[in-house]
Amino acid sequence: METTVLTFLLLILVLAIFLGFEIIARAPALLRAPLVSGSNSISGITVLGAILTAGLAKGVGNNDVAALLGGIAVALAAINGVAGFVLTDRMLDLFRGKDKN
Repeated sequence: METTVLTFLLLILVLAIFLGFEIIARAPALLRAPLVSGSNSISGITVLGAILTAGLAKGVGNNDVAALLGGIAVALAAINGVAGFVLTDRMLDLFRGKDKN
């Protein structure tokens, strides 16, 4: 991969990180639960894309580095998705009334 392409992709990654942080940091507390729910669906799409990337990288040219990065992406996206669902459930518990037993 050319260094200009790699530099461009790293720039996009850094900008996406900053943009995501700013959006979440400036969102009011009542809007954070819907934002987390939306990011859960994005994590599901990311998991599928990472699985495809890891599988294609291993099949085309036997590129072990790309397959390893795809596997890491699958693991991180899965952790993010599960943690998002746990966090959403905990947030929704705050809105539910306490059990009257």
